[in-house]
Parts: sequence; structure tokens; C-alpha cells
Amino acid sequence: MRITDITNEILSAEVYEGDPVPELTSLASLKNGDRYNLNAISMGLHNGTHMDAPLHFLDGADGIDKVKSDAFIGPCTVLEVSPGIITGSVVEEYFPRKTERLLLKSGGRAFIHRSAADAMAYLGYKLVGTDGLDVEPPQSENYETHKALLGQNIVILEGLDLSNVKNGEYFLIAPPLKIESAEASPVRALLITDYVFWSGKPEA
Repeated sequence: MRITDITNEILSAEVYEGDPVPELTSLASLKNGDRYNLNAISMGLHNGTHMDAPLHFLDGADGIDKVKSDAFIGPCTVLEVSPGIITGSVVEEYFPRKTERLLLKSGGRAFIHRSAADAMAYLGYKLVGTDGLDVEPPQSENYETHKALLGQNIVILEGLDLSNVKNGEYFLIAPPLKIESAEASPVRALLITDYVFWSGKPEA
């Protein structure tokens, strides 16, 4: 079984402007004569590789603890795209139709227009991920893309490390922490390459 970790390490990952910087604090240390090592972490829920739930932008919507497991576990497609803003017409013409989970690889330089979010919902996507800090175009007003995706029950993965991943079909496992009423959570995102493992089909 070939597994690729597509998670960025939390303490060293780039931090979105305005978010808290994660910090690990030692509460007990073997080196200091304590009987064990014990740490506490202070961080934002959007630090590093993380998942946005509908509650992030929609009051009264599902929090991260309510996101269905089949959104973040299952077959997925990795698609390398050019830097820039992805529009609805691009999605309609070029994006895969036989997938429910799509990860966009662009070196963090591609963003999703509101029209593309609507097109993704029409195609039946359950999850959209990016190797950038944000799916939202820099000039977007009022977070239209987030609201369009989350409002149509498409969860968002941001801050992925897809540097060692090629275009293709994989099996995604990216469970968030189960935090009641939280709008987001860090995840440990993994891609499984072996087709036989997740398809249930016998080897040729």
C-alpha cells in the first residue's frame, strides 16, 4: 500500500493573515526531571492543513463535528491547474465529472470563482481542496466562494501539500477532529495510491 501524506506540519506552516500563530508550550519535560513529557498547543482552527465546515460562514449551519464522513473519506481526483481564477466555464469544460472529491494543485496560486463553486455543486462534488491558504480569490467581496461551496454542502480543504503528488485518481482520508460547534479543524490528510486497495476490484 502506497500512502502519501499531503499534510503540512502545523508549527512551520504558513499562517493566513490575521490568524494566530500556533505555539507549542511545554508543561512537563523529562529533560527537566519530570516523569514524562507533556505539551499544550495554542492555535487557530485554520492553521496548517485544515477543513472548513458550513458553520464557518453560515450561521446555524453544520459545524465540523456534523460533517459526514463520506465527504472526507473516499476516491478523489488530483488535478493540476494553472495559476489564476477558475471560472464556472472552466469547470464545465475541463473538470472531472466522475468524482466527488477534487484536490487542486497549483502551487497555491489558483482560486475558485463563485461561478465555479456553483458548477462544482452541479457536478455533485462533496469536497474541494487546494494547496493554497485560501480558495477565495484575493479580490472577492464578502467571501462569495466560501458561502457558495459551504452553502451547497461542499466542504473545503485548505493548506494541502501536493508537491509530491501527480494528476490522477487516489483514495483520500482526511478526518477532522470532532470538536462540537467548531467551524473548522486541522486534519491529517492522506492519499492512498493503490487502486486495488480502495476499489475492491481484483488484481488483473
